[in-house]
Amino acid sequence: MDIKTIGGPFILAPLAGYTDKAFREIARLWGADAAVTEMVSAEGLARNGEKTKALLERFPGEDNLIVQIFGPSDDPVRRAMENLLSYNPTAIDINCGCPVPKVVKTGAGSALMKNPEMIGKIIKAIKEFTAIPVSVKFRLGWDSESINFMEFASVAAEAGAEMLTLHARTRAQGYSGQADRNAFRILSEGFNGSGILLFGSGDVFTPEDAISLIDECHLDGVMFARGAIGNPFIFKETKMMKAEGCYSIPNLKDRMETAMKHLDLMVKYYGEDKGCREMRKHLMAYIKGIPGSSRVKNEIATLTSSEKIKEILMTLVQADFL
Repeated sequence: MDIKTIGGPFILAPLAGYTDKAFREIARLWGADAAVTEMVSAEGLARNGEKTKALLERFPGEDNLIVQIFGPSDDPVRRAMENLLSYNPTAIDINCGCPVPKVVKTGAGSALMKNPEMIGKIIKAIKEFTAIPVSVKFRLGWDSESINFMEFASVAAEAGAEMLTLHARTRAQGYSGQADRNAFRILSEGFNGSGILLFGSGDVFTPEDAISLIDECHLDGVMFARGAIGNPFIFKETKMMKAEGCYSIPNLKDRMETAMKHLDLMVKYYGEDKGCREMRKHLMAYIKGIPGSSRVKNEIATLTSSEKIKEILMTLVQADFL
């Protein structure tokens, strides 16, 4: 599969509770080539659940939308396909990496790392319905005693996956410790010349991190996850780094204007009260490390007025000019 099929090499990763249409819109404005939805329950989609379907709503004009689904087996995936295809995804990604207990205990997410044969069945079930590219996001293994990412990737590839994204940690690690960069090299060596797109995820917090994965580990692209929260600028910065060897960082005013644009979108899509509440976690990331941010965090922690939040954010900018 050609990288152009999904839009390009720099993608906003799926993040539960974060990658809604507002965040995806901001990321695309700042240069993300594509974005992935929050993980969508195959069972919920099969049952036509309203909350599940809400995760699939696009922002106006959104293209290159990859839908990520999760489920313990091919059965709910097969039952969900008619509803899923009605949303016309650019690609369908299968979550085999979520470490959260409530997902794992059902046999979904990273629990699938213990059952490589099942990922093959899930991919084949999808292929019965569509020629849309199938992607798999997976981990090194269940724990340090069961590293099986190459076996897992091979089963997925044989079943017809066109894209593989490795989060180079085990399920036991969660998001702690460091991603194993050597695992990315092993993956690329094992699938060299296969035509399968290879992406990396984990510890990608700077443009340098992203470019080194592509250049040194020979990957086709990168999924930005935590590194993009409060920092959608990383997409444009990385593209500048790739093209010019350097990049410029947005000033504080640009950062706050983007945060306020993000807030406006949240209010537009979810209403004043919910939009402000859901935006808090993003705002904490936008202002992290800025002088005076501790005061601002406390002030906006309970606000449900977007105008008041904007006023407080602007005090950071005004203080910067003093």
